[in-house]
Formats: sequence, structure tokens, C-alpha cells
Amino acid sequence: MHLSRIRLDSPVEVIVIGVLAVLAVVAVPWFWDRWRKRTQLGRSATVLTAVALVVVSVSLVGNLIGGFFPTLGSLLGTGVYAAESVDAEAGDNGADLDRMRDLGVVHAREGKGTSLHMKVTGRRTGLVRDVAVYLPPQYFQSAYHSLKFLAIEWIPNYPSGPEVATSGYHLPEQLDAAIAKHVLPPTVVVIPDPTGVPKVGHDTECVDEVGGTPNDTYLAADVREWAIQRLGLNPARGAWTIAGWSSGGYCAMNLVTRHPQWFAQAVSVSGYDRAQVDSETEDLFHGRHDIDDANNVRVNVRLHPSPVDILAISGDKESYESFAIDQIRAAAQAPVRFSSWRIPDAGHNMNTFKSQLPDVLAWIGARTPAPSAAGRQADVSGGVRPWPLPASGARCRRRTSDGHCFSSGKRFFTTDVICADAVL
Repeated sequence: MHLSRIRLDSPVEVIVIGVLAVLAVVAVPWFWDRWRKRTQLGRSATVLTAVALVVVSVSLVGNLIGGFFPTLGSLLGTGVYAAESVDAEAGDNGADLDRMRDLGVVHAREGKGTSLHMKVTGRRTGLVRDVAVYLPPQYFQSAYHSLKFLAIEWIPNYPSGPEVATSGYHLPEQLDAAIAKHVLPPTVVVIPDPTGVPKVGHDTECVDEVGGTPNDTYLAADVREWAIQRLGLNPARGAWTIAGWSSGGYCAMNLVTRHPQWFAQAVSVSGYDRAQVDSETEDLFHGRHDIDDANNVRVNVRLHPSPVDILAISGDKESYESFAIDQIRAAAQAPVRFSSWRIPDAGHNMNTFKSQLPDVLAWIGARTPAPSAAGRQADVSGGVRPWPLPASGARCRRRTSDGHCFSSGKRFFTTDVICADAVL
């Protein structure tokens, strides 16, 4: 049994570990004198066992209250996806999607969507990461066969992967309810892993790291392109929303302001304005202050405003996140449309986020169009052009017709916005 099958959110588990912790604490004085004529090994082992069980017990209680990590795998970032949190495996790059149709039809009759897992390889970056996909009931209904569906790209919080959305805060059930109530149009939700492996100690903050992994390019360009081509989604920017909680909230706001030609809406719950610098986050920019600023939401909405809708939510006890949202609101310039609200909360935890899911889906639903006919020409950019960003390696001096750029004799891959510094 792999780590992603070991639950951390079971009340029974918390009770059992709590009882063991109490017994271990009681055992320390009980066995203390019995070990006095022997080596210190017995005393040390007893004390260490008691301390470890107390720490684990307190941590499990905190995790249960906050709803942070559903499994041990999601905590440790093993990269092993828990298959029981989705309905089926769809093969690499969704190669087996067609085989899922019968399952999807059965779920559709029950008013339920279908959740699938697959590995998706980025065309530009070559990165291979876990991606979960929610397909609404209408995706398998003949009346919607000729339509191109709307999309939400949901960014999990660090260090979690896609499984936190399906087994942690039960996003598929929330989507089923919102679509059934006509609060949200039929929408496909793509949940990529923003970090890859290893996760622990490697919080990427969804940015193209200077001299490192092109996470932004994978999430914004590769995943979107793959979803449009393989899932038949609407390519229009107005049909695409990015959303997330905590670090995923920062990712959502940062990506929508960096790539307004691809995304029109973003929702952040408990997110912040710039990449964190802490023990879990490596040196992402290596002293490049221009790249740091290019990934600062507050700077982007002031210096490079685009017609994007951003909703930022924070709890009244989340002082850092609330301050960051106030700073973004003060900096935002037209045509950015920035709205926010503050909620009562129990701190920076997933339960705060889960309580906001129905309102978040309603906000997205009020700002996205209905699914469009497959044959209709879509205005992909909505007239919004990408703004120039500093290259994370060398600056792009000329660009070829296939989207690559050349600089100092080296060939770099690029999104439509930025030349990353990985050599092809």
C-alpha cells in the first residue's frame, strides 16, 4: 500500500493515535525505575516514543481541524497519485479517454461528473506531471456533443497535488451541485500538479525558475494547449478561469496577470501577492529582481493592467494574506477588475477554503459564457496582447514562426510571452 492510500483525515485514526500517546506518556514514569539498573537505552526509547506519539497526535488533530492533507502521500509529496480519489485512469496524455465514455454516460444519468487521472507531458517543457480532470455530466450527453466547454484550471496548494482537490475538499461533488443548480455552466476542470517531484523543500510557486524548472510555461501554456486539443475545450480567453487556495491562489492571480491573452478570470482564496521566500521555497530567481517583479501581482496590475477579472478572498485572521490583497487592490489600474471579500475564519486552513467553494463557483459562473458551438470561430485572445516580460535567461532577440527565439546563438523555448532559459 503506497503512501497516498494512508489517510490523515480519519477521526478514528486520530482517536487511536491519541490514546496511544496518552498510554506512552503514562508509561514513561511507570518504566523509569525499571530501567535504572540497565543501560539508558530503555529510558531513552520510552521517552522518544512518548514524545513522537504526542507530536503525531497533535499534528493529526490540527490537520483534521484545518483539513490540510487528506493522505500521507499528499503531505510528503511522494508524487504517487491515489487512484481511489478519481473514477478511473485515462492513460498518458489522456490516451484512454475514449474508453471512459461508457462510465461517463452512466454518471451523467445520475447527474454526476466523471473524474479522471492521467500523466500529461508538456509539449514545450517536456515536463511530465499528474493531472486530474473533471468532466461534467453534459460532456457525455448527445445534446452537448457539438459544444466546446468552458475550463477552470485549478491549482492545488503546496505541497499537495491533484488528489487534494478530489479527495481533500471534494471538488467534483461541489461542481456537480453548482452545475445542477445552474449556478455554473457545464465546465471542465483541469487540476495539474504545480510542483512535480520532489515536493518537500521544492515549492515552485508556479514560476519559471531562473536556471530551473519552467513551471509557469507548463501550467499556463502546455496544460492549456493539451486540454484544448485533447478535451476539445473552448480556446477563447473568456472561457478560461484559474483558481486556487493558498499558494495556488497566488499562482492563479500571478498567471492571469502574466498571461491575459489566455485567461480572463482568476480566483484566489488565501493567496498572496508575490513568491514566498522561506525554508520550503528554493531560490527561484537567483538575484534577478526583474524576474521577481515580473511575478509580483501587485506590480503586474499597476504597470501591466489587462482586462482580467480577479476575485481575492481572505480570512479575517489571515493578516498576511489580507494585507497582500489590500496592496493589490490599491495598485490595480483599469482595465483590471479587482474585487475581494473578507470572511470569518479559523486561520489559514483548508476548511476556510472549503466553506467558500459554492460562492467561488457562483462567481465564476456569473462571469463565463455558455459552451460554444464547435464550428464557431473563437476570438482566442479577445484582443489582448501579451505584455513583454524579461527573459529568465537571455533576452529574446528574434522569434521564429514556430514560437522559438534565438539569442546569442542559443535556441530557447518560449511561451507566447516569455523566453525561458532551457536550451532545446
